[in-house]
Amino acid sequence: MNNNKKEMAVAALQNGIVIDHIPCSSLFKVVNLLGLDTLESNVTIGNNFDSGSMGKKGFIKIADIELPEETLNRIAVIAPNAVINIIRDYEVVNKHFVTLPDDLINIVHCNNPKCISNNEPMRTHFHVIDREKTTLKCHYCERTVAHDQITLK
Repeated sequence: MNNNKKEMAVAALQNGIVIDHIPCSSLFKVVNLLGLDTLESNVTIGNNFDSGSMGKKGFIKIADIELPEETLNRIAVIAPNAVINIIRDYEVVNKHFVTLPDDLINIVHCNNPKCISNNEPMRTHFHVIDREKTTLKCHYCERTVAHDQITLK
């Protein structure tokens, strides 16, 4: 046995999804967004793995599950370069690049304390005004929220 191994393998996934290329600073935001703490499926979370394009990255592997495209695209709010790999019989059968939807309903919290969405029982609603920088605008109070100010509901 070679004791000079420089990397450890993560168990292969027979069926499920792998969310890859998540910025390390956003990994646990994605975990919370997807509600992974309530799943009964096997979940593997990796953080600070070497990445040629990102330097360091995070990933999430979820066994025996499919998530709707709308749910996966919500990841784009906090990880705009994430890649979703659909796995069947240990093979990647589909690679999906997340896209930021035009409108975000009940995903992001408005950081304006006077906004009606913070004072009445209603869903939040944001329009995407800059996809590249992930800049949002509240539908109700029109407050602009930059990527680093986004708080998920």
